[in-house]
Amino acid sequence: MYFKYLIKKNMIKKLVIIGWGFGGLRIFYNLAWNKNFEITLIDRRETSSMKPALPEVAFEGKNVEKTRFDLKSVIEGKGAAFINDEVVKIDPKAQKVTTKNTEVEYDYLVVSAGAKKDFGAIKGLEENGYSMCDDEHAPKLWEALKNFKGGKITIGSAKSSWGTRVKIPDWVAPCEGPIGEAMFMIDHYLRKKGLRDQTEINVFTPGEIFFEDIDDAVRWAVGGLMGAKKINLLMEKVTTEVTDKSIKFEDKTELESDLTIMIPVYFGQKFLMDSGLSDEVGLLPTDKSMRHLDYKNIFGAGDLNAITMPKLGHLAVMQADIVTAQLLNEVGQKVEVPEYKPEIMCIMGMWANEAAIVLSDTQLWGKYDVVWYGKWQGLFKKQFDFYNIITKGKMPPKIGEHLFKKAILTFGKGKK
Repeated sequence: MYFKYLIKKNMIKKLVIIGWGFGGLRIFYNLAWNKNFEITLIDRRETSSMKPALPEVAFEGKNVEKTRFDLKSVIEGKGAAFINDEVVKIDPKAQKVTTKNTEVEYDYLVVSAGAKKDFGAIKGLEENGYSMCDDEHAPKLWEALKNFKGGKITIGSAKSSWGTRVKIPDWVAPCEGPIGEAMFMIDHYLRKKGLRDQTEINVFTPGEIFFEDIDDAVRWAVGGLMGAKKINLLMEKVTTEVTDKSIKFEDKTELESDLTIMIPVYFGQKFLMDSGLSDEVGLLPTDKSMRHLDYKNIFGAGDLNAITMPKLGHLAVMQADIVTAQLLNEVGQKVEVPEYKPEIMCIMGMWANEAAIVLSDTQLWGKYDVVWYGKWQGLFKKQFDFYNIITKGKMPPKIGEHLFKKAILTFGKGKK
């Protein structure tokens, strides 16, 4: 009997997940029921934030606490361990994760800590600029917007650079969907306040085109709406400095700005670089099975994965399902591993509770480029955010995603 117990115990694999974004949570919920894994989740924060709801915090004044949820009790309630600490190093040969206060051994490691938004990479951005990218900066942006009395608002993305270990699209702005949300939601806010005629809205991109990751059908739709709303667009503008009254660019031009809103530079994580596991910018290089190029028991899911382009929650979930299948196969449960076919699928908030749903893969591997917008889509966005909060980050079932995608392709406009 004791011999059988030892055999069973040795079959249980130690799975460590670093980070509980879309990717990490998806894997946790996928495997929490599985007795073949002893799961430990590590994150420096005790709460997780529903990032798709942050534009509502920044531009509508939603209470930021309504975007946060505590998962410690959920994780421990499912029999897993939670370590609230910061990872400082990974030893891939000893199969050990070191945090500031402890060490954890693993058989399999999933890195899903997310890419870092480096506000310090551009001079003056942290002091003089604003962002809606996290739950710390979004409330500050709302306070600044409430105090805005007219003038010039500038919205745009910083230029990011990527490593060379994996082949990805050469896009300098990894996701400009939040820029679309910002310009339309601010336009609506200013009209309600009677300030739109006293305000000039300028949008810039570091790329040669705006929305590099989608195709012409969606771009033309967005461009038409920008024209109707009198929102100006500037291309190939690489930010070098943000002051309290302007934004400076690499081409030596300067744009007056009373309120500057930016998506900062994307960067990897220091603990990956210190561990020798990253590419040149701190991202985790994996193949399309989400396995690290050098260590096959290390997986990546989400923005921190070097092949994730654009940086999008939908791709993190796709990658997490691939990681889940790989791990189940590792413990002898034969399942089909999904093929990685990246696509853009996102919901962009707009105005008066309307939203635009974008589905596009022509720039990645496929054939469709569709946009579908209106009030129903805005209601769906709010319901999705609410569902994600009450389920503590658990995504809807795959059948729901399938039906949603089918509806977009049926009713949306564009290339199908």
